[in-house]
Amino acid sequence: MAAVTDLETAPRDRVTRARTLHGVLAGVLVLACIASLQIGTTDVTLSAMLAKLMQGEALSQMERVVLFDIRLPRLCLGVLVGAALAVSGAALQGLFRNPLADPGIVGVGAGAGLGAIIAIVLSASLPVWVIDLTGIHLVPFAAFLGGCGSTILLYRVSTRHGRTSVATMLLAGIALGALAGALSGILVYIADDRQLRDLTFWGLGSLAGASWAKVLAAGPMIVLAIGAALMLGRGLNGLALGEATAAHIGIDVQRMKSIAILAVASATGAAVAVSGGIGFIGIVVPHLLRLASGPDHRTLLLNSALLGAILLILADMIARVVIAPAELPIGIVTAVLGAPVFLWILLKRRGLVDL
Repeated sequence: MAAVTDLETAPRDRVTRARTLHGVLAGVLVLACIASLQIGTTDVTLSAMLAKLMQGEALSQMERVVLFDIRLPRLCLGVLVGAALAVSGAALQGLFRNPLADPGIVGVGAGAGLGAIIAIVLSASLPVWVIDLTGIHLVPFAAFLGGCGSTILLYRVSTRHGRTSVATMLLAGIALGALAGALSGILVYIADDRQLRDLTFWGLGSLAGASWAKVLAAGPMIVLAIGAALMLGRGLNGLALGEATAAHIGIDVQRMKSIAILAVASATGAAVAVSGGIGFIGIVVPHLLRLASGPDHRTLLLNSALLGAILLILADMIARVVIAPAELPIGIVTAVLGAPVFLWILLKRRGLVDL
């Protein structure tokens, strides 16, 4: 009887733990946002500005610029990008039934990178109306088109007679990634010194160019994509039992695959377009949460959004202050922090290497 009672209470304990984690992560995210607005390379601090407002004093022009035009849009972009990458990783790992899956596996990152490289290297050859239309957003726009284009191509290749093969998608994603890498290499080879510098910094990832225009451009797409992914929790749980079993319990497997692929492509493509290449968020965050609260995607996806936002905000703060007044690319910070954590997870759960 004691063993039966333990089996009955275990799922309830996991649900309670996951819901508690919701509240904890939400609270930590609020604190991280406050710290992000407080910390910077200037002497302007959030606490000082709040004190002035409480005393009825007006903020100076510099304080308004630092808070509303630099730090606040950067914070919003960090929350969006971190949540997008983490939710995409959790959704892909559930879709492929492989905890080593990453948003880059569907070719979004490689396609976005190729689009950005084309925009940087061949910008002088583009029609004038294209330059006038996109302005300073040429590279993000090209990166987004590249990510969406690679995903559409991958989806067409892996879909036959209305059914999408996950195995074919995995192999085709590797092939398309290699092709995009080769084309990117050709463009890098013919780039000049200034273009190479731009390519290097874009590839390492950064939120330094954050603006309200970028937030408004990427925000709606990321929010809609995350919202769609959050509705896939039950379907991804069923898919863990196999496609046939999932279909028997009433899950429209093909529809779920299509929604998951489109959501990941939209979220990751928009995130990469405005921030460049930022790694390890999508693969490490879901792992940590599975260790903490179990594999239930109904809670895992939301917690991934919260923890992904937290980690990217913290990484951005480190990037801003570690070599101040200069700024470290945020992709370096996430790699330095994420790679050891991922290795620790692999050592802790050695069975994963057999997947």
